[in-house]
This record gives sequence, structure tokens and C-alpha cells, in this order.
Amino acid sequence: MIKYLSIPKAALMAVLALSFLSATAQKKNDDAKMNAFVTNLMSKMTLDEKIGQLNLVTMGRAITGSVVNNGVEERIKKGEIGGVFGVYGTEYVSKIQDLAVKESRLHIPLIFGLDVIHGHKTIFPIPLGISATWDMALIQESAHIAAKEATAEGLNWVFSPMVDIARDPRWGRISEGSGEDPWYGSQVAKAMVRGYQGDDMKNGDAVMACVKHFALYGGAEAGREYNTVDMSINKMYQDYMPPYKAAVDAGAGSFMSSFNTINGMPATVNKWLLTDLLRKQWGFKGFVVSDYTAVNEVTNHGLGDLQTVSALALKAGLDMDMVGEGFLTTLKKSLKEGKITQQEIDLACRRVLEAKYKLGLFDNPNKSINADREKQDVLTADNRAFARKIAEHSFVLLKNQAQTLPLKQSGTIALVGPLADNHSEMLGTWVIAGDPSKSVSVMEGIKNVAGNNVNVLYAKGANFTEDSLLGARAFPFGLSQMKDKRSPQELIDEAVETAKKADVVVAVVGESANMTGESSSRSDITIPKNQRELLKALAKTGKPLVIVLFNGRPLALPWENEHASAILDAWAPGTEAGNAIADVLFGNYNPAGKITATFPLSVGQIPIYYNHKNTGRPFNGKGSAKFKSDYLDISNDPLYPFGYGLSYTTFNYSDVKLNKTELKGNETLKATVTITNTGKFAGEEVVQLYISDPVASVSRAVKELKNFQKISLQPGESKEVSFNVTTSDLKFYNNDLVYDWEAGQFIVQIGTNSSDTHSAAVQWSK
Repeated sequence: MIKYLSIPKAALMAVLALSFLSATAQKKNDDAKMNAFVTNLMSKMTLDEKIGQLNLVTMGRAITGSVVNNGVEERIKKGEIGGVFGVYGTEYVSKIQDLAVKESRLHIPLIFGLDVIHGHKTIFPIPLGISATWDMALIQESAHIAAKEATAEGLNWVFSPMVDIARDPRWGRISEGSGEDPWYGSQVAKAMVRGYQGDDMKNGDAVMACVKHFALYGGAEAGREYNTVDMSINKMYQDYMPPYKAAVDAGAGSFMSSFNTINGMPATVNKWLLTDLLRKQWGFKGFVVSDYTAVNEVTNHGLGDLQTVSALALKAGLDMDMVGEGFLTTLKKSLKEGKITQQEIDLACRRVLEAKYKLGLFDNPNKSINADREKQDVLTADNRAFARKIAEHSFVLLKNQAQTLPLKQSGTIALVGPLADNHSEMLGTWVIAGDPSKSVSVMEGIKNVAGNNVNVLYAKGANFTEDSLLGARAFPFGLSQMKDKRSPQELIDEAVETAKKADVVVAVVGESANMTGESSSRSDITIPKNQRELLKALAKTGKPLVIVLFNGRPLALPWENEHASAILDAWAPGTEAGNAIADVLFGNYNPAGKITATFPLSVGQIPIYYNHKNTGRPFNGKGSAKFKSDYLDISNDPLYPFGYGLSYTTFNYSDVKLNKTELKGNETLKATVTITNTGKFAGEEVVQLYISDPVASVSRAVKELKNFQKISLQPGESKEVSFNVTTSDLKFYNNDLVYDWEAGQFIVQIGTNSSDTHSAAVQWSK
């Protein structure tokens, strides 16, 4: 028999304390070595070389703005460039790095960055889709695989994660974040940072994360890209800032400033934001880079010419200027004129050099340059298998009338829609290094999974759009929507005839990747009109209509919800799109995704989000609506609430049981429900915990997500799910911006989404 040693609690605490002290001592020793190294290096640098470290340029392979830097190679040799982005591949990167470490005076290595947003070469679902997995292990692993592939191609810095809270789906970049909830967004932020950076950024498969966009970018007025942001300080702290703070706590190495204003001051020159909040309040130790030409664009905000705004940015706490070269061309003059100080230049330079030190670039400038790894670690079979898995887990079943899904692996399927037989659109928005030719189309996926048992008939049915304005703006710079030259009616007629020959219609429709992401705001967030006409014609055939939806945002889908037999939201699934979609359509995987951003009934409800505050005249849907907070023409309720997602099986929730109904001080409340799989399929369920604070010193949200558990149940199986609630879950920012909790009644709610919950009340005194 094996005997286990019982360690007294006091002894265990002593061991943990010693371990903490040892780690702290090691951290101080490492910091001292870094400080000594950087101080010595800076003592040798000229003013021009110090300013050069603050200059980030692009060499033109991946452009996200209208400017490309010229004369880069000569400037690298002169020490006038600190980093390069937009290039990847070991051969290309090594040549550029050699210019810095072999031909510049002090041999300071460059940092190489890229927009690695949802995978590098192996592309995963868009971030909004990844967030729908509600699986932090999967999310962290997706970032780790992306880092492994990125480093294999010479990169050591990624402009990700985007942690902006977004409550307006008109904003195109909602696709790049984790939705509307600050608590959930914080969990994703931490997972992504840990996945990218690993245990030590000096490791060969680790990159430095760049958290963006600091701050409040997702609050752009009217959902219009690059627009003004204006909100109360309480709303900032309570609802928008938590994911950024979580990223700092997770050890993020860098931040990116946002384009928007905050309290009337552009973020890039906002000292309160970049210094007082980020560094002094939160303790951030890394460096801050501007977004693409954001320094130059401060002039458009009305704060002065390039020299003036560059000086403002440096003094505010911005350390690196992306592409605009305002720092490079004006800081020396501003120093001479007394508009900035040498100390301010030195501080920014030090932060950039420290980042390179933390990445291990001074020890080995070529640590991420390995031709063998580039061949072995990129787009591997294992990476593709993971891409297929995370895509399956990201899909959200929005409707499934009469158990239309899963499909039988027999009979005839009419596969229609502009996304049904398409490779490039599988990858979604913000894909720099992904190869569309390596992606799996929906047509290929269905054939791969169902084989010869299913007869697939294909008809395109519609182009992405017939709207000339939308088409021109969504597909600029020579991009093509691969438009079929036949008339819209001819395309529909062919699809209808195809549907008549089939047992079921699978319509793969929605947004092109070019309709989502940066600079892709839409005022009308329905499916494009011509695709809607296709769906209407297909519905009239009387055949079961399954919609597979591609989208980078919540869409308004009231017609689709009413008339389709089933709707599967696939977002933009990535490299393994077709295989993952087919796995779910045929029931090889039971979808368990839950949306992290509310789907409105109409664009007129926007902004709409679950954790809104009450009004003095709330409307509960009962009685007269006059003189209540409502609309005359539609319900206040969304089409699909936050946290919503169906399964091929069904789950029953018991009432909430509390271990006590009166608590005091730092006691822990245990809230339990029993979940039963009442259907015929094994399935996963995301059990969600919300808390309401009915009476407080400030108006509180009607409810707030505080935890969740993802469980798996066989048919007929039951499982108890318990949550431990502490006073940390009750805290909020009061009117003095003090983060604390207040005694009183709290409502604990547990359910399958933010609207469908069971609740119990508790009194908690201090």
C-alpha cells in the first residue's frame, strides 16, 4: 500500500512563501541584469540612434494603411529603425536582421511584428467565433500554435489580442474581439496573452503580445470605424477597461494605442491613459506603440502639426511610432527647442530595448530564424486537426426546428450560396499569411465527411451583393467578389431547380470577409438583399432549408429565424472550414458554441447588450407600453441574447440551491444547479452564472456574468454544477471610482444564456 504524506497547513504555507520569495528574488536579479545591460548600451547611443529605436516601419508586404516607408534598408544600417512589420519568412527576415546586427554601428537587433490575429499560416476562426467556444484551454492553445508558426517564420511580435469591448455590431472590428462582456473578455485576454508569450518570451516558440486598441476603440460612435468615443468615466472603468487590465496582469509585453479620442484627447497623445492609468495605476512595465500612422492623424483631430503632436505623444507615454515617422523626423528638433526632454526620449528608448532584451534578441538576434522549423512547424497535420476542432467548437446553433439537424448521411443535398464552393472566403478577415488555396471549402468538406453516401448538387444562387456601393467599398484595390455574370434572377432560378431535386437545401450565405474587419462598418447588418431573395425563393420550394451563416458580426436575422428550418452560425471558420462544418452538419460533433455578442432584431435597437442598466420607466413586456422605455414598432428584446446557443440535444436546469441565504464578510456562497441531458445526443453545455445587485450606491447593470462551466453529458445523464461566489464577484466601481462591494441583497442567476436563468436571493452583510 502506498502511504501519502500529510503536510501540515502551516508547513505548506511556509513552502509556498519560500517559493514566492525565491521567485521574487530571481525577478529582481533578472531586472537588475536587464537594467545594467540597457543602461550600458544606451550610454553608447547617439541621440539619433535612440530616436531610431522609436521608429517602426513597414516594408510593404502587408499593408493596413495608405503609407509604405521608403529607404528602409539604409535607415536600418544607420540605426534609425527599431522594428519592422509586414514581413515574414526566415530567408527574408534573416537578411533584414543581418542589416541591423552586422551593419549598424551598435548591432542592435530589430523586432519583427505582424498582424497574427487568428492564426498565422494555419487559420482558426475569427476571434469573435473563437470566443464562442467558451473554452479557455482551446483559446490559449490557438494563440500558442499561432506563436509557434509565427516564430518559425522569423517573427517575435504579434499585434494581438484585440480586447476591445464592442456593443455595436455595425462596427466591423467586432469580428476581431470577444464580444460585449467585460468579465468574459478579460478571461479571453488572459488566455491569449499566455498562449502567445508562454512561460518565458525568450523561448523559441514564444512571441510578444501587443494588446489593442488602448483604449475604448469598440465604443466608436455610430459603429463607424475610427470615429469618436465619448462615455462616462464610470462606464470606462466598469465595462470597457477590465480586459486591458487583465492583459496587463497576465504579463503582456506591449500595448497599442487606439485611433479614437477619450475625454476629447486622442488616445495616442493621452497622458492620463498611457501614463497615469496604464503605468501608474495598473503597473504596466512594457512599451506602447501607436496604431498605423496614428501619431500623424492626431493633426486631423485638431491638436497641431506633426512636430507638435509627436512631442505630445512622447510626453504622454507613447514609445514607438508606427509608420508615420513623426518621431524620427521631429523629436530632435523638439528637443532642441525645449518642447521635450532628453529624459523622455531615453525612457521611451529604454522601454523598447527592454522588450528586445525580454525576447532574448540581444543573446540571439536570430532565435526565431530557423529554416528547418519553417518547414516542420507550419501548417502541419496536427495544426490543421486543431483548426478543425476549434472551428467545430466555435459554431453556434441558432435554430433547429423539428430536429432538421443533424443531416442524414444519405440522399441528395442541394448546396447553394456564394460561400458554398469557395476557398478564399473560408479564412475570414485579418488574414496576412494564410493561404486560401490550402483551405477546405464547404463543398469539399461535405464530400470528405459524407463520401459517396450523399449526392451533392451545387448551384451558386447569388453573388455576395448586387449593391453597387457596397460592392465597390467592400472590394476595393482590385479585390474581386468573383462575381457571376449571370443576372440575379438566373442565379436564383438555377438554385430553385437544383433544390427541387434534393431532399434538403443547405444554403451557405452571409458576409464576405471583406465586409467585416477594419474599415468595414455597415449601417445595414442584415444578409445582403440579393442573398435574402435567394433564401426566400428556396423557402418557397417547401424543402427543409438549412442556413450555414458566414459572418463577422451579429446580424439582424428576423426573417431567417422565422423561415429557415435550421441556422448554424459558422462565423468564418478558417483553414479547415469545410471539414468542420460537415462534421457538425452530419452530427459527428454536436455544436455547443454560445454567442458572446447580442444579435438584434433590428439595427434600430443598437447598441443592444445584456448587461444594460435599468431605466426609471422599465417595460417588462406586460400591460400598456405607453410612457415606458420601449419602441412602438418592435420588442425591446434581442433576437438572440448574449450566451445563447442551442444543441442537438436538450438540457434541463433545476432550481438554484444555495448553501446559505445570509452571509457576512468574506464568507463564500455555494450556488448549485443540477443539469440533465433530456435529449437523444451526447452534448456539451455552457452553464452560466450571473449576479444582480438590486440596490447600490450607483445604478447597476440588470445582471453581470461572473463565471461559467462547460460540461459534457450523455443522454439521460445528470450532473451537479456548483459555483463558489465570493465578495470579489460583488465588486464594482462606485461614484468615486473605488472598486468595492456593498452589503445588501444579491440575486444569483444560473442558466443556459443571459435571458433563460433560474435565480435565488441572498443577503450579504459586511
